[in-house]
This record gives sequence, C-alpha cells and structure tokens, in this order.
Amino acid sequence: MAQPPRNPLIILLFVTSSLIHSSSSSLNNSINNGGVKAAYWPSHSILPPSSINTDLFTHTFYAFAHLNNQTFEVEVPSTDDPEEFTSTLLKKKPSLKTLLSIGGGGSNTTAFALMASIASHRKVFINSAIALARKYGFHGLDLDWEFPKDAVEMENLGTLFAEWRHAIDLEATASGRPRILLTAAVYFAQYFFLRGEKRAYPATSIARNLDWVNVMCYDYHGSWNISATGAHAALYDPSSNISTSFGIGSWLHSGVPPDNIVMGMPLYGRSWILKSLEETGIGAPAVAAGPKQTLSKEKGVMFFSEIRDLINQKNATEVFDEETVSAYSYSSDMIWVGYDNQDSVATKVSFAKERRLLGYFFWAISQDSNWMLSTQASDSWEQVQ
Repeated sequence: MAQPPRNPLIILLFVTSSLIHSSSSSLNNSINNGGVKAAYWPSHSILPPSSINTDLFTHTFYAFAHLNNQTFEVEVPSTDDPEEFTSTLLKKKPSLKTLLSIGGGGSNTTAFALMASIASHRKVFINSAIALARKYGFHGLDLDWEFPKDAVEMENLGTLFAEWRHAIDLEATASGRPRILLTAAVYFAQYFFLRGEKRAYPATSIARNLDWVNVMCYDYHGSWNISATGAHAALYDPSSNISTSFGIGSWLHSGVPPDNIVMGMPLYGRSWILKSLEETGIGAPAVAAGPKQTLSKEKGVMFFSEIRDLINQKNATEVFDEETVSAYSYSSDMIWVGYDNQDSVATKVSFAKERRLLGYFFWAISQDSNWMLSTQASDSWEQVQ
C-alpha cells in the first residue's frame, strides 16, 4: 500500500519538540533522580539557617540578591551573610543544593528590563551573578523577575537565558568545577491573560537553557480585591482559568517538558474580614483585607503558623474544599483565611507526580508550622510512584 504523504509541519513540530526535550534532559542530568523538593528562605527570616530541617529538602533558595540599577551588577545586601547560609546548610546535609535567587516581588522591574535589553548590560549582570555564586558557595542561580511587561521584554529574557547558560558552561569548563544550576521563578501560567499586554514566556529558550522553572502557583486572589474571599492557590477553579491545574497545563502545552517544571505552593494564606457569618465559603462577601499579623506584618496575609494559631486559639472552623483542593478557616470574629493544608498539599504533590513534573517548591520556608506541610509534601512525593 502506498504511504500517505507526510505533513512537513507535523514533522517539524516533532523534531523541534524532540530537540527541546533532549536539551532539557541533558541539563537535568545534574539533578538527583529523586526530583526537586525545594523552598525559598528570605534573608530577613526569623528562622536561622541552623534551624532549617534539611532532611525535607533537596534544594534551598536564598532570597534575595538585588540588581544594581546603575551598574547592572548583582549585589547582596551588606547586612546579609550568604556564606553562613551555604556553609551551615552543607554541614547539616552535604548533598543539599543551594541557589542564590536574584530579584523578588518588590524588585525594580524597569531595571531588569533595561539590563536584559542591552548586550553589554547582560554581560555585566551574568558575570557578576556567576562570581557571587562561586564566592559564597552556591550551587546555582535563580532569576525572579516579576514580570516582563511585553513581548519585547519576553524576547530579551530568552536572549538573557541563552547567554547566561553559555557563560555558565564556559565558566565550568575553565574552572573545572561543577556547572552552576540555572533556574527562574515564573508566573503561574506560561502566558499572561488577566491584565496588561498579552505576552508569553520564551518556552524554547527556557527548555534549552534552564534546569527548570519554579512556577509560582499562588496569589490568585488577595487584598487587591476585598469584596469576596478566594482560594489563592486553588488546584482547580470550576469558574475560571485562574488555577494551578490550568497554569501547569499551559506550561506543558507550550512545549516546556515536565522535567523542566517545578510546581510552587504557599506556606501562607490570604485573609479577609467577612461581611457576615451567614456566608463563609469560598467567594463569600467580604468587607476588608484580614488584619495585619505579628509575623507576616502585612494585611491580608497569614503565615501557616499563624493560621494554626487561629484554629487552635480562636477555635476557628476549618473546611477542606474538595472542588478547588484548598482549605479555609473562619473565626467568630469574622476573620476568613484561605490556604493549603496537609490534605491539599498531599493532593497537589500527587498531581505533580502524576504529570511527571520535576518537583515542587514552597514560599517560604520560615512560614510553616513545626514543618507540618513540608513534611507532608516530602512524604507524599516519596509515596507516589
């Protein structure tokens, strides 16, 4: 029988996908076969590095180094001591990998855009980042640029990743030392569709040049909308695309292989003041952001440890919502908070494992309560085949 003519577009797509996956797999050879169990540690944390339960993690991120908006060099605040962080953790667990994260939610996005737009600025940035990683004993570098604002900035981001990877490879060859890991914290979806200009991350460059992306699957709802409560890290949302399942699906659909994707989970909740106790579910009417807490120091935010105090000290009612795979609690004084608990974390980790993702990460390591969620995630990751 004669063979039907082959569609050249299908062949091209197949070859491109194969090349991307092959490149990605070669990058991930340096990652242990057990996957990534990670967390970010803010340098202003009240939890000292010596108190981190390193048994629960394979990778920890030091947050944050900053971009100098004049020189475009990466700098560590003078009050920080990153060498204490790396040396302390490696003494506790020699196999643990530490990464220096650059940027963060409060960083100067305009400075990142300018740096990425000019080749000489990118070179200064890249070389200074590599030098800092080596100086302080980090195994990797992580970029947290929140967020490129248009298609041009996304294209420049892809160029930055390619040049960064090339420089890292050259440095490893020249120094004879293990290659530095390169990762990035990214939006929950591969493309932006909620506000601002529609733009998408450079999926091909990411798959070729990064060891993985940390997908920030949280902050879907919060104090920017005080009219109703929300599940700020819902795995599923039956009424919209604002969910972890949709976001991870968009990354996979873009061509980024699953072993280039690490799913984020929060160790904090988003809180509101209810309008009344007659409606207490997800989407219930609210009148204000929740009160500022002692540890979070921010209205509308409660660390998981503070949520446990709300439940235990104020006898708050806790509910696990199976539809969204999220938890919420509400107290008699009208405080409502949505968050991840042990049930939702276990389900999310199973979701990640079933889709063959590389792993998961938490923001932020100091916000847990007696390692409750960190332990649940680690145990669930090991249990799911």
